[in-house]
Amino acid sequence: MASRWVVGVFLLSSIPILCLELRRGIPDLGIKDLILLCGRIFFLLATLTVVISVTTSWLKSLKRCQVYLKDEEEKNEKRQKLARKKQQDAQGEKVSRYVENVLKPHQEMKLKQLEERFYQMTGETWKLSSGHKLGSNEDVVLENASQMSFETSNREAARRRNLPKAFTRVSPPAKHPPPKKVLDLPEEPPETAAEVVTVALRCPSGCVPRRRFFKSCSSQVLLDWMMKVGYPTSLYSLSTSFPRRPLEVEGSWTLEDIGITVDTVLNVEEKKQSS
Repeated sequence: MASRWVVGVFLLSSIPILCLELRRGIPDLGIKDLILLCGRIFFLLATLTVVISVTTSWLKSLKRCQVYLKDEEEKNEKRQKLARKKQQDAQGEKVSRYVENVLKPHQEMKLKQLEERFYQMTGETWKLSSGHKLGSNEDVVLENASQMSFETSNREAARRRNLPKAFTRVSPPAKHPPPKKVLDLPEEPPETAAEVVTVALRCPSGCVPRRRFFKSCSSQVLLDWMMKVGYPTSLYSLSTSFPRRPLEVEGSWTLEDIGITVDTVLNVEEKKQSS
């Protein structure tokens, strides 16, 4: 292959030289001229050979580098695939262990709890027991049941013997509350009637009710009216506005007797509690 390249280069290099010589004409060539021409041709040939060899070696080395890099990339890709596969296998193994050791027991326990709750609500708790085979331990079971019933009856009888005698508690007779006093106020006279006064009560709550009375009415009617408004005589009393003094009320006195002859405003005051 190299010899073909050399022959080709030699022919290609000799063609331009021959063309130049032909353009000058065909002179008489001597031995010296022939030697000089051959030297030029061999020098050009050597130069081209060196250039070709250097270029070829450089291309080969470049190709080898490319091949080496490609091989390294393939090896790295294979290593990465292998590492990823190992990681996936390890993760899959962890997941399977977690499912077997954690998830499945938790789900089974939750299902069992739901089943127990369902049977308890439906009254079929006997389904939760494993039971026993027929004909295997029937005698033992019956014997235990009879013994337990005998012991229970004995304990019940002993408990009844130790119980104190029952007695009926006589409840005391109910005390009937005293009848409440019915407040009966006299009918309010019209405004045009004679011997009529208007009395107003200034209450602690701020309200001021007004009502008309005959001057001949009993003074006790003022206390009855105060109680009907909502202020009992055991906690509240009446007093005049000006001068401020407690109002003396008796059943035999009339309004005119206690000094209420004109329209009057009375104060409802809280009594001082004695310690």
